Amino acid sequence: MWTPWTPPWSPLTLVPALQKMGELPLDINIQEPRWDQSTFLGRARHFFTVTDPRNLLLSGTQLEASRNIVQNYRAGVVTPGLTEDQLWRAKYVYDSAFHPDTGEKVVLIGRMSAQVPMNMTITGCMLTFYRKTPTVVFWQWGNQSFNAIVNYSNRSGDAPITGGQLGTAYVSATTGAVATALGLKSLTKHLPPLVGRLVPFAAVAAANCINIPVMRQRELQVGIPVTDEQGQRLGHSVAAAKQGIFQVVTSRICMAIPAMAIPPVIMDTLEKKNFLKRRPWLGAPLQVGLVGFCLVFATPLCCALFPQRSSIHVSRLEPELRAQIHEQNPSIEAVYYNKGL
Repeated sequence: MWTPWTPPWSPLTLVPALQKMGELPLDINIQEPRWDQSTFLGRARHFFTVTDPRNLLLSGTQLEASRNIVQNYRAGVVTPGLTEDQLWRAKYVYDSAFHPDTGEKVVLIGRMSAQVPMNMTITGCMLTFYRKTPTVVFWQWGNQSFNAIVNYSNRSGDAPITGGQLGTAYVSATTGAVATALGLKSLTKHLPPLVGRLVPFAAVAAANCINIPVMRQRELQVGIPVTDEQGQRLGHSVAAAKQGIFQVVTSRICMAIPAMAIPPVIMDTLEKKNFLKRRPWLGAPLQVGLVGFCLVFATPLCCALFPQRSSIHVSRLEPELRAQIHEQNPSIEAVYYNKGL
């Protein structure tokens, strides 16, 4: 049967032609991570990608290109020639540099991809220069300054934090860390050197228990956004904020354990050997390297302890919000929220 000829650019042939060329379908859910987040392995693969330090080397142009690919795809526009692997790569580059709730670009050292290089430097120096009070104070202050930036940059929700709240959190955490470090330092003077090497970990753990809740105190006052399974916002919950902050504090403390407990044991042994006695200048770089090796694995694995998009049962929410949700949709049993990092 004769059919009318149509040019190759005609709307009648454009879509099939693109599909034959392998254009991506629009049903890939890039709102969620690539790997199953209900399993620890899936979350670990996700965070190994998110915390990849190589993302720090990307230029502003590359970040904007990735953001355009992701935003266009979400709007139903597929970049010509884009493959599924390239789409997922763009999504992870976008996630590594932009806040998931506000969409704003995160300052360089506040990104999760900066966790390993920044923490290996700061933690390595805390473990190396733990004997003298001025260096203890300086590196605890430096660590809490870095933590304040990370906590603010990776806060949950889109509620603004005032300068006063930011200052209070920073001063409280720094004071708590320095007081813990100096107090334990004085108590461990007559104990074996290995015990003294573990003082920085105790200070960091104490500071995390102060820094994160105070830095995110606004979430404890007004709550964080909670959604249904499809991502529709249902309201704000303080109960979800408390659960999310507890999970983050737990993850941060667990993250510090390998990097602040394993290298001190190794260094305590090595410093008794002639090799380091003859080359004392190798102590600091060796300790930083050991910390970095531990953090490469501890950072993503401890971030994966809890799902990034965590859930909480409706029965644990505030009565007003619970009633509101039951009125809108009685079948909802759990709501979801971004726990922050």
